Parts: sequence; C-alpha cells; structure tokens
Amino acid sequence: MLKKFILIYFISNFLIYSSNSFSIENKILVKIENQIITSLDVNNEFKYLITLNPTLKNSKKEDIIKLSKKSIINEKIKNIEVKKNFKNPKLPEEFFDRILQNVYLKLGIENKNDFKKYLALNDIDFENVKKKLEIEALWNELILIKFSSKVKINEKNLRKRINENKKFLKSYLLSEIFFEVSNLKNLNNKFSEISNTINNEGFDFAALKYSVSETSNFGGKLDWINENSLNKQIKDEIKDLKINDFTKPINLSGGFLILKINDIKSIQIKVNAEDELKKLISFEKNNQLNQYSKIYFNKIKKNLQIDEL
Repeated sequence: MLKKFILIYFISNFLIYSSNSFSIENKILVKIENQIITSLDVNNEFKYLITLNPTLKNSKKEDIIKLSKKSIINEKIKNIEVKKNFKNPKLPEEFFDRILQNVYLKLGIENKNDFKKYLALNDIDFENVKKKLEIEALWNELILIKFSSKVKINEKNLRKRINENKKFLKSYLLSEIFFEVSNLKNLNNKFSEISNTINNEGFDFAALKYSVSETSNFGGKLDWINENSLNKQIKDEIKDLKINDFTKPINLSGGFLILKINDIKSIQIKVNAEDELKKLISFEKNNQLNQYSKIYFNKIKKNLQIDEL
C-alpha cells in the first residue's frame, strides 16, 4: 500500500478544437530511452491541454503543438522514473477517485459517470486521462518518499502567524508561473518576455509555455488559498493587487514566481489553532516538496538520452 499522496487539484474545461481540426500522419517524433512519442501522442496532448485551458483557443495552433510536445516529453520522463522506482506502479482507486472528483466538481459535474460522458462528447479518452493523473500522483509519491525527511518546518513561526490572524481573512484564487533563469542579469528581460505573453496570449498560455511547475499544463491554476497560508513575502506582493493583476517575479528557492489573482473573497473565521497549524504545516511541506520535485526532475532529465527526430 502506498503512503499518503500529495494531491494536486486540476481544473478542466470544454474542448475547443475538434479531432478533425488538422490531419495527423502518425510518426515517431521523440525517443526517450526505450520510450517513443508519436505525432498522434502530441495531437492527443494538444486536445487534452485545450480541454483544460479553453483560453488557448486564441493562440496559434503551431504554438500549442510545440507546448504539447514539451508536455508529453515531461510526462514520459516522469513515467520512466516512476517505473524504475515502483515494481507495480498503480494508483490506489480511492486516491484516484479523490483526485478525479476535484477535477469534475470544478467543472460543475456531479459524478464520475457524467464526467466520462463529458469527455466522450469532447473526444477525450477517459483511460488516457486516468493514466495522466496516475503518473502525476505516483511521481508526487516518489518525491514524498525521497525527500520528506529533508523537509524542515518551523512550527514556532507558523503558530505566530496563526496568533496574528484576524476575524476576517482574505482568501485568494491564484494562478502561478514558476520559472528559472540561468543568469540574474537576464531576469528583467525574461519577465518582460513573460509579461508580453500574458498580455497578448493570456496567463494560461504563458504558464504552459514558461512555467516549470506541475501546474503548468493546467494554466498554472491553484485552489483557493487563505492569506494565513502565505508567507510574508508573498502576502506583501499581492496585498494591493486587484483581480486579474499579476505580480513581479518573487524570488524563491530554486527560481522565480509570478502570481495572478483570479478572485478574492473575505471570509469570517473562528480560529482553531491546532487545525490551522495542521493546514499550514501541510501547505509548507508541499511547497518544499515541490522545490525538490523540480530539482529532481531536472537531474534525471539530464541523465536520459532524449533524441528528437
């Protein structure tokens, strides 16, 4: 039995392009070790990404095709590593159902059967979606096993944050772009490039193109996050922003973060210190594990033979 999974919740939307939007000659495009990626794989990924991010319909097909290829390469790399580390890489059904539920509820769909019908209507294979979610969840389990002992939590600081809490608390619906630069001198130029893409193509497209976070395939979308869960640096950056504004690059361990505010709400709370502490510990642990995930992914990618044909 696998240990507790780190669940990443995704949002999915309507398919914009039909399967007949362009013809496909199925040929091998990429070889990764003993794995291949074909033009049909890329086409299926294209449909999948458009389903998750309908705003991509305003972007050039050629651009989305390139990003689809990058996305499927990253997935194959993770799958190779998962199979190396798990004898029988299979996601327990109860964990998959929890992940899937968070997908279809955000679509306004009430149950799995209706979600399957929705996918079928949009020419998306349910088993393929299941496989993708399983790979990502098993990758997260692998990161948890390898790096959980390295996670450091300062409970004193977290308790202090709880004690400073207010009766009314802001909650933010955020999207993220986490990116890296090889040289800090290039940071301004990189941010200018990303900003132009956000303004011209939309945040979803920019996240897909530039973000190295696991949320990139989903337009960088995050769930609602209480301000109490955010560190002071991030709170200071977003506190004066309005809906649809995005931050300048926030310097974090391993790279830079751009956050967009999709919505804001103020909620009245009655603080249970221990419950809040558990939430903050979980949030902080996930943040640190996400950093280890990026570092580990880059390391194994460098050690693989990847041939683009």
